[in-house]
Amino acid sequence: MPNKMKTITITTEFIKLQDLLKFANLVESGGIAKECVQNGEVSVNGEVCTMRGKKIRPGDDVCFEGRHYTVAYED
Repeated sequence: MPNKMKTITITTEFIKLQDLLKFANLVESGGIAKECVQNGEVSVNGEVCTMRGKKIRPGDDVCFEGRHYTVAYED
């Protein structure tokens, strides 16, 4: 069974990649999120992304530790 993509709801236009990791409780701190991104452990839309300030918007596919996440605007 394929991994189901988890949707993280945001209230802003976008969320920075490192903030998404922390906001979604995928890491314990912003420092760890920064390290994970800079170490190439995160991919965005199928490509490794080392820019921790990368803007993640609805429709983007973020993959971390084999799981996929996307963001959606709050209704």
